[in-house]
Amino acid sequence: MANMQATKTPMPEQDPNVRNKNFKEVTLGYTAEMAINEAKRCLQCKKPHCVEGCPVNIHIPEFIHEVAEGNFEKAYEIITDTNSLPALSGRVCPQETQCESKCVRGNKGEPVAIGRLERFVADWYRENVNAMPKKAESNGLKVAVVGSGPSGLTCASLLAKKGYQVSLFEALHTAGGVLVYGIPEFRLPKAIVANEVEKLKAQGVTVMTDMVIGKVLSIDELFDELGFKAVFVGSGAGLPMFMHIPGEALKGVCSANEYLTRINLMKAYKEEYDTPILHSKAAAIVGGGNVAMDAARCAKRMGAEKVYIVYRRGEAEMPARLEEQHHAKEEGIEFMTLTNPVEILGGEDGRVNGMKCIRMELGEPDASGRRRPIPVEGSEFVLDVDTVIMALGTSPNPLIRSTTPGLETNKKGGIIVDENEMSTRENVFAGGDAVTGAATVILAMGAGKKAAEAIDRKLQAK
Repeated sequence: MANMQATKTPMPEQDPNVRNKNFKEVTLGYTAEMAINEAKRCLQCKKPHCVEGCPVNIHIPEFIHEVAEGNFEKAYEIITDTNSLPALSGRVCPQETQCESKCVRGNKGEPVAIGRLERFVADWYRENVNAMPKKAESNGLKVAVVGSGPSGLTCASLLAKKGYQVSLFEALHTAGGVLVYGIPEFRLPKAIVANEVEKLKAQGVTVMTDMVIGKVLSIDELFDELGFKAVFVGSGAGLPMFMHIPGEALKGVCSANEYLTRINLMKAYKEEYDTPILHSKAAAIVGGGNVAMDAARCAKRMGAEKVYIVYRRGEAEMPARLEEQHHAKEEGIEFMTLTNPVEILGGEDGRVNGMKCIRMELGEPDASGRRRPIPVEGSEFVLDVDTVIMALGTSPNPLIRSTTPGLETNKKGGIIVDENEMSTRENVFAGGDAVTGAATVILAMGAGKKAAEAIDRKLQAK
């Protein structure tokens, strides 16, 4: 019998005034009893619209049924039939705008907590079974995967299952892409990412770090000298954007990309690591997306007494997940909406000594469909900060496109692909942020899955 409880089973969390001083995971996960209780809220619809909302089409009702019955290992098998990385997507996927937004329980209450259940199943399996996958029989065909973020990990795993000899090339010294350099430990523990990489290796995938494709090797060399039959480019979007306002060259100004990389990948938050990092008394993070929330919450944990989110539109227009906004506010982050920087002020020492801002109001919708922010004349003021972190978005690095003849990109630098994720260069496929620009982890995973299927069709057709 279904559990007709109107609200989700609450997720245990660290106290906000404790967690804003440490980098341990904020949400603690369901117990088995909580998971079973929540799973019983699912109505097991005959036409499950939740699956339509999932970019990788997880068999949601089926896995939730097994959770309700206490069959957690079976639930894991069902999820991983379509999703290679459930511990990751269960934590960082915006379920509220995807699968959960389609749940009929949301019509008269809260939807089933699909993401929390996915995370529970993945964590239970890792803690109680964690069997490494077996290596498939080789089909003799070699495929290169460039980038070890969510699209690359997904593509490599699915191709390995089909018997391809997969080599994964990562530019940084640790595999995981944005999962290790961009998303903080308190949202996604890095041990979980490392475990997924170990599973890839068990499948026979060769993981090579410090391999900057376009510098160490070109796409042409992967084909002509190393014998790869196809290449998937999932190199992400790691080139940060700035406002181009006076003062951006001052000491104390950096991109959220660099700031988060120093903290997450280079472990600046750990005393035993000697990683240079901005230590702020008052920090302004410019932007309103998930990256801005991550940077603000990191700045608080790194000791800043005051941390501001400065965003030119209203709170209702913020692209960040509502959960991330909620957690940030709980942790003492101050939101300054309808506010836009116009100049970063500096002292005689060349360091940030305040940020001049102007109030905004919303006018008519722009090309994105959101109401255009308009400056309010005479509303300038100075925000007292010593650090400014720009979280305005990122674009794909031009390195691969500039070194690969025949590879066409759009005006924002994204690789142009067809409906099968193949680029304008024969047998070069691409997906994730390298195509779309900065987007979500689950959309990148969906692209990696689609590309793997297309690569298999293409190579087997010969």
